[in-house]
Amino acid sequence: MSISEQEIQNIVRNVLQNMGKSEEPTIKTTAVQSKKLMGIFENIEDAIAAAKAAQKEIQPMPLEFREKIIANIRKKTLENAKMFAELGVEETGMGNVGHKILKHQLVAEKTPGTEDLSTIAWSGDRGLTLIEQGPFGVIGAVCPSTNPTETVICNSIGMLAAGNSVVFAPHPSAKNVSNLAIDMVNRASVEVGGPENLAVAVENPTMDVSKTIFGHKDISLLVATGGPGVVTTVLSSGKRAMGAGAGNPPVLVDETANIPKAAEDIVNGATFDNNLPCIAEKEVIAVSSITDELMYYMEEAGCYRANDEEVAKLVSTVLVEKNGKKILNRECVGRSAKVLLNKIGVTVGDEIRCIIFKGDKKHPLIEEELMMPILGIVEVKDVDEGIEVAVELEQGNRHSAHMHSTNVNNLTKFGKAIDTAIFVKNGPSYSALGFGGEGYATFTIASRTGEGLTSAKNFTKSRRCVMCDALSIR
Repeated sequence: MSISEQEIQNIVRNVLQNMGKSEEPTIKTTAVQSKKLMGIFENIEDAIAAAKAAQKEIQPMPLEFREKIIANIRKKTLENAKMFAELGVEETGMGNVGHKILKHQLVAEKTPGTEDLSTIAWSGDRGLTLIEQGPFGVIGAVCPSTNPTETVICNSIGMLAAGNSVVFAPHPSAKNVSNLAIDMVNRASVEVGGPENLAVAVENPTMDVSKTIFGHKDISLLVATGGPGVVTTVLSSGKRAMGAGAGNPPVLVDETANIPKAAEDIVNGATFDNNLPCIAEKEVIAVSSITDELMYYMEEAGCYRANDEEVAKLVSTVLVEKNGKKILNRECVGRSAKVLLNKIGVTVGDEIRCIIFKGDKKHPLIEEELMMPILGIVEVKDVDEGIEVAVELEQGNRHSAHMHSTNVNNLTKFGKAIDTAIFVKNGPSYSALGFGGEGYATFTIASRTGEGLTSAKNFTKSRRCVMCDALSIR
């Protein structure tokens, strides 16, 4: 069952009421910059050494104790969800406070812990053999500005559950709020008798700091959640690496879909946190027989249909030239439809959540992954052409794709052709993360390296333990 925008807002209000706080931001990043934060160092070598020492403490401890720490991380995440959401929007200028609160709630409640680890056993005449999952040791993890605290907390839970410590490289534009989340993880550990420095970072992350992390002898695994550049860098490091990068997810709608529901689901998914999630619908491919109907219902769901002149202004506003290439204007990423329209001289009310237009598959606002609530709609003659266009627009990222259809054969055909880590059928994109759908949550989706939705088990090495001629009592 999908979740409507009204239901999302009701959930936000309920969460805020449970916190006993209003929806107005009350905390500023300047108020926390002077606070001494656990796990935050001036020097990266000191940070890595501290994480290595903490990992040696946590590894021999029973899983039950790791779970005790994780339970406290979950508790403190829920208690601080509103603060992290406000600070994240304030520091980065991106996203929606209410939606970020929900993302923290999702991370706290649906990120797998030690229950994700499993044992395989063979027992017979020659004894007992076990395959168990053990830690890598110290993990180096890059975090994005789009989900700065969510990624820190999600990765910390999974990596700790597996027995690792983690050295984070937060995005410089989100360093204050990211480091505050790292502090919370360590305080959660210390409060229940665990070690400090299970998660560490430096006060001022730089490219040189990242290079040190990527090449350090004491770091065994690298996990990059971010743009294609940083993912390529970690995959070239010579270490085992996981890459969670770009997606540009298409959503395909055929003539058999429930069109009013498809329109609402697409708009809800594409506007969640102002389209910052890498899984969110970035462009629509619609069969011509239902395109106009779909756009009508998208307008009913809160979309503004831009004319050709307005679309041209959007192109020059949200894309800027740098070194001869068109790149995203950072001042537009993660902004609301109302703000984006205001930038081109169009005034709308708060009911407008998304900007839509009909365009060619080569249109710059369709080819480019925008991470803002602008949806170009490509009209195709039939589902086969739609699949071909969707595969082209997804650009081989193998990340996420979505389809609205009641034809099982069409759904199957598209799923095989698009071959993505996530394929959502007849629902909003965020259902892939367990929000209005089944399954666990993660904010590190390693499509490029094949792990998919990462969890504790992905942050382990496989160990074979053999007892010969004993321990089999069959």
